[in-house]
Amino acid sequence: MLTSVVPKLPFINKQQTVNFYVNQLGFTLRSDYGDYLIMDKDGVELHFFSFPTIVPAKSDFMIYLRVDSDIESLFEKCRQGSSAVKIITRLESKPWGQKEFAIADPNGTCLTFGEAYS
Repeated sequence: MLTSVVPKLPFINKQQTVNFYVNQLGFTLRSDYGDYLIMDKDGVELHFFSFPTIVPAKSDFMIYLRVDSDIESLFEKCRQGSSAVKIITRLESKPWGQKEFAIADPNGTCLTFGEAYS
């Protein structure tokens, strides 16, 4: 029986990745095994593996993160955060009942955040 999904995402520069997820998105670094990291926030766990030759502009890594409230504040925090936060799509309501926006992390991974609306 499946119980959860834990995305594994690449990182080029470990410190940049830790700074981005901890300082910009509020994750906590739980484990650092050198070339493998584990972070979490609000019950969401992400794993990261060293991939120093990945080209961010050609990265095909994408994840969708559900938000249960206040996506507007999260978007504003990302929008007004450091220049490390690259906005891919602005916050908008989608026909499938989600308010969404997307950003790219320093490694080129697309992170889409979505909150249900009625």
